[in-house]
This record gives sequence, structure tokens and C-alpha cells, in this order.
Amino acid sequence: MKNLVKLIWLVSVPFLTLSQLHANKSIVVDLNEQIAYAYENDRVVFSGRVSTGTQGRRTPTGTFYILERKEKHESTLWPKPDGGAKMDYMLRLTWDGIAMHLGHIPDHPASHGCIRMQNGFAQKMWHWARAGTEVTVSGTPPLKVSEGRMFPWRYYPGWLEDW
Repeated sequence: MKNLVKLIWLVSVPFLTLSQLHANKSIVVDLNEQIAYAYENDRVVFSGRVSTGTQGRRTPTGTFYILERKEKHESTLWPKPDGGAKMDYMLRLTWDGIAMHLGHIPDHPASHGCIRMQNGFAQKMWHWARAGTEVTVSGTPPLKVSEGRMFPWRYYPGWLEDW
């Protein structure tokens, strides 16, 4: 009986891994709520707070695809003139400088156009998303995120222990 259980486990684990690899993944960034949602097969699997572009440097809306993933990245644009800002767990959306990356998350839009992700959420998103993953950015950012929406964590910090 133990051998049968082991055999079933050995056969099912690779199948689960393959089915997870082929899951239909997408990301939705809600500028109104300042939250990004990770979808797998049309279901939210996790989400977290973000901070998007300030007035005058708004995050562009539309549908994008992750072009590049870099665990450690240093900006060539910010701060001006020579760059150097750390943008770890970077998921590039455009070739002209728009990306999702780890960054400070205040209670308002604060970036130069990128989508900053909170610590923990950025790492999870980077590990989960692949090049080619669709990212939809929509809405109008608020001047300030209301207090009731400041901590809508929809994942548990302990998830990193599994990586």
C-alpha cells in the first residue's frame, strides 16, 4: 500500500508542476486602488499594494507584456542625470523605462511612472511572473490612498519561507 501511495505521489507531482507552468497568468494594476492583482486561470491568487506615477509622470495605462525580468537592476535613468537607483525584482513593461519593481510604498502615487511594489510582494510577483505575462494597467490614480485601503494585504508574509 505504501508503494502505491508513493507511486501516485511521484506521478502526480510532475503533473501538478506542469499544470502550474501552463496556467494562464496575468497581472492587473488598478491605479484607483493602488493595488496589483496576480491572476491564474481567471482567479486572483495574490495581490499587494503598489505606488504608481505622480501627477505629471503618470504610469501609462493599457495592456503590456513583461519584456524582461531582472532580480537585481540599477536604473540608467533615475536619479537624473546618471541613474543608479536600485530597482530590484524588476519586471520591464516598456523599453523606454516603465517597469514593476521593489520600491517605497507611501500612501499616494510617488514614482516617476514605474509601478513600485512593496517588500515581500515584489519578490513573490517576480518569482511568479514570466516574460510574456500580460499586464493590464487601468484607472485614474488618487491623490492619496484612503486609510481603509492602506493595508489590504492579501497574502501572508510567511510565503517567502517556501522559496
